[in-house]
Amino acid sequence: MAEKKQKKEKDEQSEYFQERAGTKDARFHVVPHGEKEWAVKKEGTDKPESTFTSKSEAVNEAENMAKEAGTMVIIHDKEGQIEEQENYQNENK
Repeated sequence: MAEKKQKKEKDEQSEYFQERAGTKDARFHVVPHGEKEWAVKKEGTDKPESTFTSKSEAVNEAENMAKEAGTMVIIHDKEGQIEEQENYQNENK
């Protein structure tokens, strides 16, 4: 029963990201990348926009990208869980 629920949640999450891929609603995520790096990824894409050796560098880059695009930054912890969100959606209006 729990496996079915997890699969449904994963499918819904995948659909959510696919709907935003390539749109102005796509958000930037700061996520762990490999053993010691951090990546900035745009929703709906597998390839990182950029990678960094420190989380703070990745966060700075994601903030700049989100401000320019008028979207959000979602910052994840080492385990991939959402840690913080920053909204720049009204900055360019």
